Amino acid sequence: MSSTDAKNINCAELSPTSIRMLELRDAVLGEWQKRMRASISKAAVLAEPILVNTMPVVYANIAEALTPEYARTSNGVLETTVASEHGNERARLTNYDLSTVISEYQVLRSAIFDVLAENGLHLVESDVRIINMTLDATIKESATAFSLVQSAFRERFVATLAHDLRSPLSAVQMFAERILRTNDPQAILEMADKIKQNVGRMDRMIRELLDTVVFEQGERLKLTLTNFNIMEIIQEVCDESFEIYGSRFEVVGEDVNGWWGRDALLRSMENLIGNALKYGSKDTPITIKIDHYHGRILISVHNEGNPIPPDQLESVFQVFERAKIATDENEQGWGLGLPFVRSVAESHGGSIVTDSSADTGTTFIIDIPIDARPFLNSPTLQLKQ
Repeated sequence: MSSTDAKNINCAELSPTSIRMLELRDAVLGEWQKRMRASISKAAVLAEPILVNTMPVVYANIAEALTPEYARTSNGVLETTVASEHGNERARLTNYDLSTVISEYQVLRSAIFDVLAENGLHLVESDVRIINMTLDATIKESATAFSLVQSAFRERFVATLAHDLRSPLSAVQMFAERILRTNDPQAILEMADKIKQNVGRMDRMIRELLDTVVFEQGERLKLTLTNFNIMEIIQEVCDESFEIYGSRFEVVGEDVNGWWGRDALLRSMENLIGNALKYGSKDTPITIKIDHYHGRILISVHNEGNPIPPDQLESVFQVFERAKIATDENEQGWGLGLPFVRSVAESHGGSIVTDSSADTGTTFIIDIPIDARPFLNSPTLQLKQ
C-alpha cells in the first residue's frame, strides 16, 4: 500500500479476506514485535519506530495480494520498492546481518498465520500460496537491498581506512628520513618520539577496529580491570588535546576511584572529546563532567553547536554510520568511534546516553558501575543469533 493507495484505495473492492487481514494488522504486528524482541537480540534493543520500520506497509501489501486487483507481486517480482527500502534501512539503521533480515520475515510469516487463525480467519490453499509467494518475493528484495548497502559500506570502509592510515604512515616516513639526514642527538630524540606517537596512533586505530568487530559479533571486549582515579585519564586526554586546541576544556566534578578497564575508557574519552572538538562550535568550551551516585559514575562530554538530528541519535552508534553533520563537513572517520564507546560502556555493565538539541548542544554520557568487576561476565546486548 503506497501513499497513493492510501488515498485512492476503495476497501469495498477488496476481498473479504483482504479486508479482514487489514483489520487484524495491529494484532499481527504486535505479535510480530513481541516475538522479534523475545527471539532476536539485535531486534530487542531497537526503539519501536526503528523496529517496525516499513512492516505495516509490507503487511498491507500482503493483505492486498489476496485481491488480484491490488496484488503487489507478479510472477514472484514485487511491483513496489517498499521491500528494498526496508532492506536498505535495516543496513543503515540497525546492527542486523543478512540472516537477521531473513529471520524477521520468517517471524512475520508465523505471526500472520497464527494470529489470523486465532481470530477465526481461515485461509484457503490459494490464499496461503499467495501469502507465501509475496513474502518470498519480499525477502528476496529486502535481502538484495541489504547486501548492496553492506557492500557499499565495506567499500567506503576500505577507502577511509587507507586514507586514515596514510596520514600517520606519512609522518613516520618523514621523520625517519629526517633522522637519516641529521647528526643532532636532540633532534633525533624528538623525531623518534614523533615516530613513536604516530605508530601508537595507528595501533589504536587498528585495535579500535578489531575490538568493534569483536563486539558486533556478540563477544565482550576483553577488559583488564584495575583500580584508578577517573580524573587521571580525563586529564591525560585533555593534556594531549591542549597542545593542538588550547584551553577549551572545562572539567567539572571530583576524584572518583573505581575498577574499570583503563585503556578502554581512555580510548573512549579520546573518541568523545575528539568528536566534541570536530563537530562542536569552534572556540566554545568542551565540558567534561563527573557525577557519581548509588555505586555508579556518569562521565559526560558536552559541546555547543549543531545538534544531531533526532532520527540519527541511534544510528550514530551503528558501525560505519556517521551523523549527517560529519559528512556535510567532510570530516574523515570510520564510523567506529561511537560504536566502540558503546561497546566499552556495555562491557563494563553500563550504557551510553545521548542528548542533543539546538538549545542545549550535544552531550554524550557514559553511565557505568564504579566497580565493574561483578559485571565483567554479564551478557551484552549484542548477542550472536
